[in-house]
Amino acid sequence: MTTDTTLTAEQILSAAEDVLRRFGPAKATVVDIARILGVSHSSVYRHFPSKAALREAVTQRWLDQAHHELSTVSNEGGPASERLQRWLTALFTAKRKKALDDPELFATYMVLVEENSGLVDTHVDTLVDQIARMVAEGIETKEFKLAHIRNTARAVFDATGPFHDPAYASTWSTPDVDDRFDAVWKLVLGGLKAK
Repeated sequence: MTTDTTLTAEQILSAAEDVLRRFGPAKATVVDIARILGVSHSSVYRHFPSKAALREAVTQRWLDQAHHELSTVSNEGGPASERLQRWLTALFTAKRKKALDDPELFATYMVLVEENSGLVDTHVDTLVDQIARMVAEGIETKEFKLAHIRNTARAVFDATGPFHDPAYASTWSTPDVDDRFDAVWKLVLGGLKAK
């Protein structure tokens, strides 16, 4: 059992995720989260001033998990095209895993994401920034042709949307999805490569 003095924001977020998975966003309450932790609901409110703030923090935590792994890939060594392919593959793999392995939690996150669209905009900007760094390095090493870096990065993100945008999650389990991903990657790479 957690005590009020040892309770951390991370423990609350983990418990909130569990409660959201079990009850869904419409029925999950701060009292349910406090009950799992063995504390009063006022203890939860000491860390998060409102239910909305807690739901926003859960959403931010989920989005941040993607940023960390992808940032690692984007900063690895090697040719920009290889890193970009690994980055896009990692993004697709992570999103597909969340959608297919835990569909209830994924559906819950989709509700939370809609509530916090500003967080999503910031998330997308972070991802496009990571792509832009790889595009810039590819241009610098003459692997990619000269182009407007930010626009090119956004185009890469948009072109691969069917493999990371949750709106397409229902297609991520089709037998040909990996072939479709590879075909889109080859088109994107063809557009980036220096002649």
